[in-house]
Amino acid sequence: MPNFDFQALEKEISENIQNINSREALEELKIKYLGRKGLIAQITASIPGLESQEKAFVGQNVNILKNKITQELLEKEKILNSESVKELYNFDNNLPAISHGLGHKHPISLVMEGICDIFTRLGFLVVEGPEIENEHNNFTALNIPLDHPSRDAFDTFYLETPNSKLQTPNLLLRSHTSPSQIRIMQDKKPPLAVVVPGVVYRPDAVDASHSFMFHQIEGLLVDRQVKFSDLKGVLGFFVKEFFGKDVKMRFRPHFFPFTEPSAEVDISCIMCQGKGCSACGRKGWLEILGAGMVHSNVFKAVGYNSKIYNGFAFGMGVERIAMLKYNIDDIRLFFENDLRFLRQF
Repeated sequence: MPNFDFQALEKEISENIQNINSREALEELKIKYLGRKGLIAQITASIPGLESQEKAFVGQNVNILKNKITQELLEKEKILNSESVKELYNFDNNLPAISHGLGHKHPISLVMEGICDIFTRLGFLVVEGPEIENEHNNFTALNIPLDHPSRDAFDTFYLETPNSKLQTPNLLLRSHTSPSQIRIMQDKKPPLAVVVPGVVYRPDAVDASHSFMFHQIEGLLVDRQVKFSDLKGVLGFFVKEFFGKDVKMRFRPHFFPFTEPSAEVDISCIMCQGKGCSACGRKGWLEILGAGMVHSNVFKAVGYNSKIYNGFAFGMGVERIAMLKYNIDDIRLFFENDLRFLRQF
């Protein structure tokens, strides 16, 4: 028999492993016993020169020894890692925990949700539309003529398409949420009542009151025998619920291609209660949205019979509403991600 005392080797190796107190020393033992030139490799390399009976004895016992060494090394490694973690995180349990600040909704999101909530209580559904639109939905179907200045590249973000060099580009970033009216009416039959919140884009120079990206909420109601007084009633309810019971509202005649008659809606200045201040230009009134009865040409574009159905539409800028509600004088504050500002909401 070869001169291998496996019991003595196992005892010696186990003692050496138990006496290890660092991961560096443990790594040295791994190499010493299990490495390419280690003890197990040396015993295994000697097997071919042994007689047949000796080969079986040594081969069986060297595998048992290898498995035991491997297992003991793994167990010792777990112990050393556990002790390292304890040492690393050795702290006083009585110390106060580190406070992690919780995130919250952006003021624009809060205002949008608040507005939509008021209209859902009136029976309106909240729907969304795509931010990339075509000229038909954004302009033509809304009764906006070809020579209207809003169609100009200076007022609309047109997108380059594969065919843009061969024909007029027809894809764009929507300049208002009104195209959603067209999509909804093409998809559904009256009666319907929806509000559409979303992002819109216009190539405006950024300043205290303008941004190239902002948010709007569009409203649309279509049914039989809808009157302008219904529009006034719905918007009056919204104004009282959102701005307060003491706020007054008025309509001023205006022009929008997609509504007739059209109006701009003002509220009494919430800064000075209508007495006149710098915020309202000493007029006592603040404009908040545009509205009107849906134009018959818009119904024609979506296949509605304007002799049977009519309706009203309105649209408001969310940033404008938020600035009035929270007395903010610079629209850029909403997009600068200054936590000192955002934490106030």
